[in-house]
Amino acid sequence: MSEAQPPRVNIPLVPFADHLGLQIRMAAQGHSEVGYTPLPEHLNSFHVVHGGVCMTLLDVAMATAARSLEDGMGVVTIELKSSFMRPAQGELVAEGKVLHRTATMAFVEAAVRDAKGQLCTHGTGTFKYVRKLAVGSRKAQSLQLPKDMQPVIATD
Repeated sequence: MSEAQPPRVNIPLVPFADHLGLQIRMAAQGHSEVGYTPLPEHLNSFHVVHGGVCMTLLDVAMATAARSLEDGMGVVTIELKSSFMRPAQGELVAEGKVLHRTATMAFVEAAVRDAKGQLCTHGTGTFKYVRKLAVGSRKAQSLQLPKDMQPVIATD
């Protein structure tokens, strides 16, 4: 999706995705686009992008597509299936799309393509909408929203 100014959504920073250098280019109306430039340390012994990085691209693309439908909520991955079609090399783009949405779940697909537009990896996933993420037996961690974003109060 090429627009002069991509739609802005409030997608919190995910430290691991940031560490890999993933760039969320667009996330709106159940669709997303995530760009990625491989670094040498992200390659496998065949000198192509490691499958774990491709799976992370799928996960982030699907999660941001799901989050774009529910402002102020987070999602957690319940299930993710991936298929590797060809080695991923060079600049990569992952596109996510929500296939079906319920009150608490999103069913999503994503594809990772190389600079030639060739399909490298495809995945489907199930994501659960959450307000807070439990991080221990007695505490919960709030979503880390951007500083300029006001929290959304839901009544459901």
